[in-house]
Amino acid sequence: MKPVKIGLCGLGTVGSGTVNVLARNQRVINARAGCDIILAQVGARRDNPHCDMTSLNVTRDLMEVVNNPDIDIVVELIGGITYARELILAAIENGKHVVTANKALIAEHGNEIFAAANQKGVTVAFEAAVAGGIPIIKSIREGLAANRIEWLAGIINGTGNFILTEMRDKGREFADVLAEAQALGYAEADPTFDVEGIDAAHKLVILASMSFGIPLQFDKVFTEGISQIEPVDVVYAEELGYRIKHLGIARKVADGIELRVHPTLIPAKLQLANVDGVMNAIMVKGDAVGPTMYYGAGAGAEPTASAVIADIVDVARTLTANPEHRVPYLGFQQGSLSDRAILPIEDVQTAYYLRMSALDKPGVLSQVATILSDSGISIEALIQKEADDEEEIVPLILLTNRAQEKDLTAAISKIEALSSITGPITRIRLEPLK
Repeated sequence: MKPVKIGLCGLGTVGSGTVNVLARNQRVINARAGCDIILAQVGARRDNPHCDMTSLNVTRDLMEVVNNPDIDIVVELIGGITYARELILAAIENGKHVVTANKALIAEHGNEIFAAANQKGVTVAFEAAVAGGIPIIKSIREGLAANRIEWLAGIINGTGNFILTEMRDKGREFADVLAEAQALGYAEADPTFDVEGIDAAHKLVILASMSFGIPLQFDKVFTEGISQIEPVDVVYAEELGYRIKHLGIARKVADGIELRVHPTLIPAKLQLANVDGVMNAIMVKGDAVGPTMYYGAGAGAEPTASAVIADIVDVARTLTANPEHRVPYLGFQQGSLSDRAILPIEDVQTAYYLRMSALDKPGVLSQVATILSDSGISIEALIQKEADDEEEIVPLILLTNRAQEKDLTAAISKIEALSSITGPITRIRLEPLK
């Protein structure tokens, strides 16, 4: 088989990691691909001191790589959406296969990109777009192909997981840990995508599309961040036998599909609850295989490069195959994608953790319980703390059984209107992940 020539666009953290791993493991990579993988050209607007550039054919014009007739596979690692989309569509139009780590681009424009690639008969591979070095795309798309996926739940943003781990282990405040995460390079100067769940939502919509055979629908993912989580919530969750994790959850139910990212209480004994620091993990429940879990580094130069190069090898192996014989982009043939509805958060059913501040006087709990009962919501567990000598306000913590979100929202409004309740009620969803 003739050599396969790679054009790499972007020489940042992941780009430099890809160059280094390709050079270091060239022999084993070529043996697995069944051909020589040659890094023929690199498009980089600036040099990177973390890789050896002396032997690289570098251009500052990234479109030169895309238009190079000798390039077989374009690897897009520049990030962002606008120019990356332009690069990838140009590569596809030129009949080149594409490998990308760009989760935002796939989540928001993947339907367009896959349609263009299908028209041209080329492959678009994106293993590195979700959970860094964890081969979750291949696992769902190929390893679990015999299964009807029932649900998946994952820690798919390392920054948020680092923050919640520090809050739990050391009792630190959110803002304090976020500042450290930024200093360590785990979080950007503007951390919104990480802490408000947007990054996780991009990844979740990709996983859900492959799991349930639906088009990518990023605009329908419910997203809630962790910035309102307080150390006391972490402590009370532990007392009740749970831990708080920022999860992406996708579930097929009778009325449609749930797509949601939010802080979640999960049982402390679960493996997923014990994934700490910047690590990622995803649980996937198939009807045949049962629950499975995938764990590893969700970011970083070489873990992500591992996934990028795995895609390069996969594409190289199938260059001579007819397009219809390749693995479909989302694991389902283009014509068989479902139009199953994505449920709004108001229609989702789950259990809840509620924390409220109440006046320390008789009858308050009875009032709260009555409002919940009238809304069809039962109480599963309760913590009522003693008041300090000088305090007239006590924390009241409840776990509810499963309820519909809109019913709980209405009940919370009534509880907050009570004269015996001060301030807003903290609500965190709870999932047993059975």
